Amino acid sequence: MSNTLKADLWLLLVTLLAAISWMFSKEAISMMPPFLFTSLRFLMAGLVLTLFGWQQVKLLGLSQYFQAIQVGSVFTAGMCFWIMGVNSGVSLSIGGFLTSLAVVMVPAFSKLFFNEPLAKSTWLAMPVATMGLAVLSLKTGLKMDAGQLYFIYSAFFFAFFFILNTRAANQREAQLTRRASKRVPPLPLTAISLLTVGMLAGFLSFILEPWAPLFNDFSNDLIVWLSASALIGTALRFFIQTYAQSLSASSHGVVIMVLEPVWTALLAAVWFAEQLSGSDLLACSLIFLSLLINRWSSISSLLKVRVS
Repeated sequence: MSNTLKADLWLLLVTLLAAISWMFSKEAISMMPPFLFTSLRFLMAGLVLTLFGWQQVKLLGLSQYFQAIQVGSVFTAGMCFWIMGVNSGVSLSIGGFLTSLAVVMVPAFSKLFFNEPLAKSTWLAMPVATMGLAVLSLKTGLKMDAGQLYFIYSAFFFAFFFILNTRAANQREAQLTRRASKRVPPLPLTAISLLTVGMLAGFLSFILEPWAPLFNDFSNDLIVWLSASALIGTALRFFIQTYAQSLSASSHGVVIMVLEPVWTALLAAVWFAEQLSGSDLLACSLIFLSLLINRWSSISSLLKVRVS
């Protein structure tokens, strides 16, 4: 089995774990402050992965630690905006599609920050995505809800995180650039970046959120949702994602990631009985169409390979 096919299969699992993580997070933040939840979730996940990968972690060089912390810092911004969106009360279905705009942003950011070629499909996808956002905003008089804006902000940082994570972990790029010693193995990269998120989110929580009420009402349900989110939705998910990104180019990875909002919408409908209005459904359909347009060349290539 080729590395590209392995990456596709692993990333398919990642999209499902990511969608499930939305449900875990929604349940948990109904019982505790959102930034504190984010901090505990990522600290727990990072510590678990650090224990499993300690032999690799202690062998990293200074530049490798810096890369991992850089990835984690960008990821922190994305996660903080994301959890604010989840906490805002916006439908998880809509939030999932808005966050998935990161897929459209990945090639644009690659061009802007790393001078990588920008495909024509991206220019076609952007107006379609903009139309989707416009439809979402019509209900509030051409002004988007704060919660929807949080998800869009998170998409910006998630796109940048995806690029940096791939560049730090990708084995093929390491071979091409002859800088293999500076690439970070998937396990320690994931562990350090998750710990970075946990510490930075914890600092924000310490400044902005009250902790006392939580310790007076720390229920068994909260422990279950927090543990599930940390171990399944974070440690397992992001280790698999980083490993998959180390196997193939980022352009293949984002193709598979377009499935996350679909899983999220389906699970939200079952889990929380969420329903989309006609305009919401149209907006999400336009956003999903923009994702397909953006990566159509890669999708068609993958389909040809699978058929042959």
